[in-house]
Amino acid sequence: MSAKKRARDTTFESEEGYVRMYLRGRPINFYAPTETVSSYDIKADASPPEQKLNLEWVYGYRGRDCRSNLYLLPTGEMVYFVAAVAVLYNVEEQLQRHYLGHTDDIKCLAIHPEKILIATGQTAGHDKKAGKPHIRIWNSVSLQTLHVLGIGDFERSVCCIGFSKADGGNLLCAVDDANEHNLSVWDWQKGEKGKKIVETKSSTEPVLAAEFHPKDENVLVSCGKSSIMFWTLDGGTLGKKLGIFEKYEKPKYVLCLTFAPNGDVLTGDSNGNIFVWARGSNKISQAIQGAHEGGIFSLCFLNDGCLVSGGGKDRRIVEWDSSYQRTGNSAEIPEGLGAVRTLNQGKGKMVLVGTTRNSILQGTYDLKFTPIVQGHTDELWGLTVHPNQNQFLTAGYDKQVFLWDTLTHSIIWSKDLNDSAHCACIHPDGTMVAVGTQSGRWLVLDMSTRDIISSHTDGNEQIECIEFSPDGNNIAVGSRDNFIYIYSITDEGKKYNKVGKCSGHTSFITHLDWSADNQVLRSNSGDYEILYWKASNCKQVTDTSSLRDTEWATQYCTLAFESLGIWPEGADGTDVNSCCRSNNKQLIASADDFGKVNLYSSPCIQPRATSHKYGGHSSHVTGVRFLYNDSRLVSVGGMDTAVLQWQLQ
Repeated sequence: MSAKKRARDTTFESEEGYVRMYLRGRPINFYAPTETVSSYDIKADASPPEQKLNLEWVYGYRGRDCRSNLYLLPTGEMVYFVAAVAVLYNVEEQLQRHYLGHTDDIKCLAIHPEKILIATGQTAGHDKKAGKPHIRIWNSVSLQTLHVLGIGDFERSVCCIGFSKADGGNLLCAVDDANEHNLSVWDWQKGEKGKKIVETKSSTEPVLAAEFHPKDENVLVSCGKSSIMFWTLDGGTLGKKLGIFEKYEKPKYVLCLTFAPNGDVLTGDSNGNIFVWARGSNKISQAIQGAHEGGIFSLCFLNDGCLVSGGGKDRRIVEWDSSYQRTGNSAEIPEGLGAVRTLNQGKGKMVLVGTTRNSILQGTYDLKFTPIVQGHTDELWGLTVHPNQNQFLTAGYDKQVFLWDTLTHSIIWSKDLNDSAHCACIHPDGTMVAVGTQSGRWLVLDMSTRDIISSHTDGNEQIECIEFSPDGNNIAVGSRDNFIYIYSITDEGKKYNKVGKCSGHTSFITHLDWSADNQVLRSNSGDYEILYWKASNCKQVTDTSSLRDTEWATQYCTLAFESLGIWPEGADGTDVNSCCRSNNKQLIASADDFGKVNLYSSPCIQPRATSHKYGGHSSHVTGVRFLYNDSRLVSVGGMDTAVLQWQLQ
């Protein structure tokens, strides 16, 4: 159905007092409260709220599938990325700044030799125009965008970038993550869009790194599947020489490269070997075989001249002297934090470590390595807030549950589950949390001990949503099997007795709200229905107009009279994943499929209401929740695994 038709079709039936809206051709009736019916004007403008959001903190880091994306800046800040945000984080001062110029996933990052300018490359996004893959060059002090390169030049995603070094940083190289993995070189300072000097096919196989030589002008080195390539830029052409492994076993992947102080190239590979390629040569001059058990994901020369290598399978960080002998210094990253993804020089003698489980650690061999950034490592939907503390809880497909503190920006505790988690709800008294999983199992954890108090299975499909009643005496469990299961809670939350199941939806349950008096439930489903239920006996209330004046404890149902304005023009019913009303009932936030968090005035009862829109997430935004005191909003992004904390202003 066209947007025009949909706009024409949203009508108000004044006699019955309901708004009829269409999603995918399906009519949905929303009954207006009695006091609203006489004054309701469907054509009235709904202005956005006076309050706005400001991105305060970003939880998470993308180490799972990105490399060379963690650096220390002269400002004392670390720079890295997650989702569509480049984060500048000063650990000592506990301050973050954020570069928000990108419209979708950032995939790579490079620092100019003068260490002020930063280049970041992104993948193809939702928006056909603004979402094209491109490179942004920006100032790390002012956070201003200076140049935007390659809109229309990259096909899939910019996967590697690097500034030239020997000439002071006049050029930038980039690799497109498309079938031919084209390598291009740019005069990035030519105007706002820069100028592409040359582009050539590099390999049909993945390219994992591409960098300019620090001492030899116009020389680049790239590596990837089974190969290392030495490139020479001559005028407008790029000449290529393949590295020759001769007597050494050719690795499946050359995983990383770095440059020694004397100009030699060093590579780490999937066989656990470090090879030295003499400056100006495409042959191996020295081999350190068996440096690690399994792949070597990162090599880095530190300020003291030592080399450090980071292992994938063995999770070890090993130090080597200038003649590539072990110094005896080494460390092992705890298994729960993942393998070493990238290594870099930290403050003083410290080393920065990014891991494959989206954590950042810092430390030394003597002081050990401690995590300073942690996050989820798989798709994230579960989000709930504490009823009386500045805390929120997330639960992900990585089987991890985290309780976060919004003031210290830290994890209070974490819990490993046996199943992937999809939803969660903290009890009104704050003593326990219910978590719904993908297997149909849901469990209740003690918030202080993290012990499992109770465990139940309803159906064998994903638990989509789970909500305690406002008085805490009941819990409603919405499943992908089209049913809502209601339990009564006794014995201080230890005993759960099934009241029954609500049967009537013809598609999976998506959202649930309890009435403020604990008597009634309303629910949305995957086929855009809104149904009502009597909690005491699970019977459907078919006379929906009789509930038009019901006061609802929450506003999680995206399909309801109070939230009908959050649906954009031409929406297909799956575009809005989540919504939440502020506790003072002045605001509604929504999470959409276009990577945006939206802020509306509440109630949001005018079709296609105007909102403030906020980027930062790259994938579908899957959940939004206001803190108990409305000081902040928290949002989670599905595949981007990021958690964003917004301050209300």
